[in-house]
Amino acid sequence: MANVRAFGVVTALAAVLLVGAARPSAQLPGEPVKESGLSVTGAFEGWYPNPDGSFSVLVGYFNRNSKQTFDIPVGPNNRIEPGPTDQGQPTHFLPRRQWGVFTIRVPKDFGKNKLTWTLVSNGQTTVIPMHLDPLWLVEPLKDAALGNTPPTVKFQAAGAPLQGPPTGTSATYTATVSSPLELSVWVTDDGIRAPEARRPARLATVAWSKFRGPGTVTFATPAPALDEKTGEAKTTATFSAPGEYILRVQANDATGDGGGGFQCCWTNAHVKVTVK
Repeated sequence: MANVRAFGVVTALAAVLLVGAARPSAQLPGEPVKESGLSVTGAFEGWYPNPDGSFSVLVGYFNRNSKQTFDIPVGPNNRIEPGPTDQGQPTHFLPRRQWGVFTIRVPKDFGKNKLTWTLVSNGQTTVIPMHLDPLWLVEPLKDAALGNTPPTVKFQAAGAPLQGPPTGTSATYTATVSSPLELSVWVTDDGIRAPEARRPARLATVAWSKFRGPGTVTFATPAPALDEKTGEAKTTATFSAPGEYILRVQANDATGDGGGGFQCCWTNAHVKVTVK
């Protein structure tokens, strides 16, 4: 799995160099990270089968900037082809590498077809392919070697647990501009971790971020601590403008952000907020 992850980053870098090679601001491998001015690239992370015979394509992104964020509406500068331009991709892009932020479900007869995700940022165009090559088969729900499974996330103490990559909308809320919206999740983990993990096995971490929406979202604590007894993590989100928003909550186990390149070790979920 780690080899697949490394290859994915190289592929993303290659896409930038091929599409934006004539632009002096394109970052070369090994070049120091810049705060702004560089591009954001999609990151194809693999695919996995679903019980109904369809397949899910797992996708993240890599914003090469250390501080600059992007809001790129779905359209000519943020499109997936063929098919609908909007296939659930983010429109808000955080700095650096973000893992498994959305999935695209493709039919059982998808075969050797391909999708492409095009992003235009800071005047640079990047394009990545997404496919069902057997070499990119991943195991997001259980690591075969260690038996590690993703943390479970619930939006009610007695609610249904979620694990693994995001699928659809996991919760819905309503809010008012400038009034903090309370957000709580309950997280548990199996305690299994890779040998290289640095954090205690019992500890998971939670991080909230904006995925889509017309305004700024300010979290009181973007990474709230877990209550060690209940597993609950609380924060608030405040919205600067009315409209429809999607927030992403990510829970990581002891292997850390992105699971060190393994899909088994984190859970992402999307929630919808209607702001009046």
